[in-house]
Amino acid sequence: MNLRRIAAIVLRQYYLMRTSPTRLVPLFAWAAIDIVLWGFIARYLNGVTEGGPNFTFTLLGAVLLWDFFTRVMHGITTAFLEDVWSRNLLNVFATPLRVSEYVTGLVVTSIATSMIGLAVMLALATGVFGLSFFAYGAAAVPFVLVLFLFGIALGIFASALVLRLGPASEWLVWPIPALLSPFAAVFYPVAVLPAWMQWFAHLLPPSYVFEGMRAIVAGQAFSWSSLAWGFGLAIVQIAVAQYVFVRVFRATVKSGLLARYSAESVA
Repeated sequence: MNLRRIAAIVLRQYYLMRTSPTRLVPLFAWAAIDIVLWGFIARYLNGVTEGGPNFTFTLLGAVLLWDFFTRVMHGITTAFLEDVWSRNLLNVFATPLRVSEYVTGLVVTSIATSMIGLAVMLALATGVFGLSFFAYGAAAVPFVLVLFLFGIALGIFASALVLRLGPASEWLVWPIPALLSPFAAVFYPVAVLPAWMQWFAHLLPPSYVFEGMRAIVAGQAFSWSSLAWGFGLAIVQIAVAQYVFVRVFRATVKSGLLARYSAESVA
C-alpha cells in the first residue's frame, strides 16, 4: 500500500474544502442543531422529574454518540460522492491507484472530518448543557472506537451501493443511520424490542455501546466482554464491506459501467 497515493486522496478532499468553505458547514451544522434541540429537551425533563435519572447524559449523550457515528459514515460516503458528482472516478482509477488505497484515503478523510464534528458537539454539550464525557476518562474511549469502526464499515458499504446502482441511488445512503437507530437501542434498552428486532440488534455493534454506556451511567455492572463482542463485529463488518466494495468495483470495470458512469441510476 503506497502512502503517497493515500495522501493524494486526502489532499484532494482538503483542497475541495479549502476552496469551498460551504463544504465545511455540514460537518458540524446538523450535529450542532441536534445537540441544542436535545439539550433543551433533556434540561426540561430534568426539571419536571427532579430526583429522577439524569437525562442530560442518557439523552444528550446518546444523541452525541449517534451523531458522531453518522459523521463518520457520511464522511466516507461524501468523499466518495465528490468523485461521483464531478465525474472523476474514471480519472482516479486510470492512475496506478489501488482500490484499497482509495478506500483508505476515504477513511482517513472521514477521520479528519468526524473529529471536527465531534469537537464542535463536545464543546456545545459541555459548555452549554454541562455534559462531560471527560468525567469517564479512558472508559469512554472503547465505546467511541466501536462506533467509529462501525461507521467506517457502513460508509464503505454505502459507497459500494452507490457504485453498483449509480449516482441516483445516493438517496439510499443518507437515511441509513435513521433506519438503523431503532435497532441500535440508542435511547432505550434492547430488552424492550420485539424478539426479531433483538436478534437484529445483536448484530449491530452500536447496541453494545449504548447498553454499556447506560449501565455505566446508572452505576450498574457492565460486561466488557459484550463490548469486545461489538468490537469484533465491527472489525468483521469492515472486512466484509471492503470485500464487497472490491467485488463491486471489479464488476463495474469488467462491465464497462465505470466508464459509462453518469447521473442516472444503473440497474
